[in-house]
Parts: sequence; structure tokens; C-alpha cells
Amino acid sequence: MQEIKSNADLKPCLTAVMPVYNEAATIAEVVQVVLAQQPVQQLVIVDDCSTDGTWDKLLPLAQNEPRIKLIRHEVNQGKGAALRTGISHATSELVIIQDADLEYDPTEYCRLLAPILAGKADVVFGSRFIGSDAHRVLYFWHSVGNSFLTLCSNMATDLNLTDMETCYKVFRREIIQKIAIEENRFGFEPEITAKVATLKVRIYEVAISYYGRTYAEGKKIGWRDGFRALWCILKYNFFR
Repeated sequence: MQEIKSNADLKPCLTAVMPVYNEAATIAEVVQVVLAQQPVQQLVIVDDCSTDGTWDKLLPLAQNEPRIKLIRHEVNQGKGAALRTGISHATSELVIIQDADLEYDPTEYCRLLAPILAGKADVVFGSRFIGSDAHRVLYFWHSVGNSFLTLCSNMATDLNLTDMETCYKVFRREIIQKIAIEENRFGFEPEITAKVATLKVRIYEVAISYYGRTYAEGKKIGWRDGFRALWCILKYNFFR
């Protein structure tokens, strides 16, 4: 099997699903970088009722780009709700979750897709906590919280992930589209991990870089979302 060294080696096979809320400062650049990746066949953008001019920036980006499917929620519902909408419109063989900020690097799609295209995996998690790639140094307690939630999730699912809360998750489309997503906010991550674990599919984890943002730069997740994630671990693993 041919070794995949870069995105240029890949045929178009990927739908990137991008939930967006108040990302006017970064949206144009993120869209440009995502569309520049050879495997991207479709980009589904769900604007979750942004109020900062994001929608006005999205309209011209989609006007002459047939790969973009642009959807707008008339009422803000949350990241999970935007993903639920976006995933339902995915048409490519593979589906990746892509945030609308600059924390995750789309040029790393090749390494995320490689285990699936090699026939070894059905789902791939991109881990910020393994490997030697660049990571911005930020909040200590966020890293503690991520590690704790990943540990709790692993205890419930019997997986050995290092980064359950990562944005970068890649799925075979038939797998992600048959999962009923219930969470409307950031509970999507523990919910989808629990539900994927029950399917007994092949899960791989690969190292990714991470360029995290501060709250002043637009980071949205907070401590309340951490408590919700803990509840979701219990709910979707034990109370179903």
C-alpha cells in the first residue's frame, strides 16, 4: 500500500464538518486552509446564529465554491446541535470535525486519515497529549480537567485514549451518521466517545499539534462544560 506522506497524496474523500459561533476573526482563514487540503471533498459549515458578523463573512466564501455547504441556525443551540446538523449533510466517505478557530491544523489531515485509508481503523482520535508536535503552553487546570475527564471516560468505556476531549475525530461516514447525537453543547465529546465504544469498531489515536487560544482570544469552553462532560460520561455509559 502506498505510503501517505502529505495531503497531496490523498484523493478527495473527506467531509469536514465545521460548527461556527462568533468566529469572525478567524473564519475566512480557517475555511481557506481547510479547502486547500487535497482530501477535502466537502466542507459543511453550520453557523449557530452568530452575532458578530461571521455569517456575512461566510456568504462570499461559499458563493463560488461548490464544495461548501452553508447552513445557518436561526437560534443559537450549541456546538453539539451544530454538529448534528452538519453531520447529517455529509456525503463523503470519511467525516472529520473541524473547529472554526485556529487551534487545530488542517494540514495534519493526512496523518489523521492514514489509519482508516490503510484499512486498520474505523474511527481516529487526534491526541494533543502524545507525540512531539508543537503545543502552545496555556492553562494548567484545563490540562488537569482534560486528563481527569479522559480517565473517567476510559474507565467507563474500557478504552485507553489519551485525549477524549479532542476536536479532531475522524469517522467512516456510515458510522457517525448512524449515531443519534443528543447533546447540544460541548457534551458531544464524551457522548460520541461512549457511543462509538459500544459499536466495537476499530479506534486509533494519532498525535497532532495544538495551538490553543486564551479566553481573550475567543476560547468558549468553561468549567460548567467540564461538569456537563462528567455527567455525560455517566449518562451515556451507564444510564442508557
